[in-house]
Amino acid sequence: MKELLLVIIPLAGAALALVWPNEKLRPWLLPIFGAVHAVLSLWLLVAPPAQPLGTWFGFDALARAVLPAVSLLFLLCAAYGVAYLQARAERPNRIFIALLLTILGLLSAGLQSRHLGLLWIATEGVTLAAIPLLHFNATPRAYEATWKYLLVGGTGIALSLLGSFALGYASLYAGGTGAGDLTFAALIAKGAGLSRPWMLTAWVLLLVGYGTKMGLAPMHTWKPDAYGEAPGLVGALLAGGVTTVAFTAILRVRAVVAAAGDGAVADRTLIAIGLFSLVVAALFLLGTRDFKRMLAYSSVEHMGILALAAGLGAPGLWAALFHIWGNSLTKGALFLSAGNIRRAAGARSMDEVGGMAALTPVSAGIFVAGMFAVTALPPFGPFCSELRIVRASFGPAGNATAGVVFLGCLLFAFFGLTRVTFAIVGGRPRVASQVAGRKFPETAGVIVPPLILMGLSLWLGLALPDVLSTAWTEAVAQITTAP
Repeated sequence: MKELLLVIIPLAGAALALVWPNEKLRPWLLPIFGAVHAVLSLWLLVAPPAQPLGTWFGFDALARAVLPAVSLLFLLCAAYGVAYLQARAERPNRIFIALLLTILGLLSAGLQSRHLGLLWIATEGVTLAAIPLLHFNATPRAYEATWKYLLVGGTGIALSLLGSFALGYASLYAGGTGAGDLTFAALIAKGAGLSRPWMLTAWVLLLVGYGTKMGLAPMHTWKPDAYGEAPGLVGALLAGGVTTVAFTAILRVRAVVAAAGDGAVADRTLIAIGLFSLVVAALFLLGTRDFKRMLAYSSVEHMGILALAAGLGAPGLWAALFHIWGNSLTKGALFLSAGNIRRAAGARSMDEVGGMAALTPVSAGIFVAGMFAVTALPPFGPFCSELRIVRASFGPAGNATAGVVFLGCLLFAFFGLTRVTFAIVGGRPRVASQVAGRKFPETAGVIVPPLILMGLSLWLGLALPDVLSTAWTEAVAQITTAP
């Protein structure tokens, strides 16, 4: 029953935030409930239940492989959120805090969902709960970004629902009669009997629908605006949490397609859309001048990396689960430090921001370290996971052409990221930035959380714990084992 607490505890915290009367003390609910959630998720990582709670819901191998990463990211964003919300005392925080905790509960539910319908409900609940968080700054651009997210995300909601219906209809041909036949275990067991046309239709619709949540190209158009206008901790949770539950949804559906005998079709589709996302992200990274939008395109790149890895068989799937951890932790540090730089500089474009190494030396240092980590500089976690993806690409069951394109896109992405990063960090501070920077002290509350996230990313690269390696191996076995 402990896995149910991963959902109940954050939702209880959200309810408490709605009724908590003290505006100044309310932000502390975030790290308190985040800490309880993180302790419980790490406990389940080390000592997982012998069997999932049920066929509809449970802490199975795939949930064990990724949910603790989301929980750790939320905890450190929550700790950052206390200082952030105290500095933004002019904005009411009741709804903001309640929705952040609601998202944590729904992410926990989505990652543990073992039923097609329950997965859709949890994932779309996360999408809807995130909408008010995007316009927290209450600027015209923030409202525009919110509408874009709503429209594009709504399209993803509709397509994933249609895909769920199509997969349900495919199960009718295998003798399905009710909602219980829409569990992933039941669908995999009936794999060979599924209607192939309906199953492939479902795969395309679900890949596009959940790919919209991930931000795979060309469904990525909401990301630059949403990430650019949302507070840093919201961007970090979108990049490391919402994308993770969408990716695991695709992995669960892929297992059904593979059980039906069309795993090769699914893999080729994932490789194609992954490479397309990598190419699109690399081109935009070479042209963008806004450092927060730069992080959005970097996220598109890394979603492409996940899709590519998932199409390279068991070695690629293992590397993808590794990359979820490395990317989530590193992106968290980047978004939080970028938020610090944005508030200190009073601007976001490299044309208006410069010399941040002098104004915010610690945040600038974290931002540079995060940039190198996310571009696969050893010995950070993303380097190790991307190296495994390269090895899977050139392995016996890999795709050498995809590997070459992958490496080329990484090189161009590196050029784009370094171009913007060093432009805003180096040089002399702009006059406007000097004025804004004096109003933004680098306190421990806004510095320690991204520092810890960078430390965790480094730890993954230097001393990968055996418990994580085992969890990823068991998750790959769950996804790839035929009935």
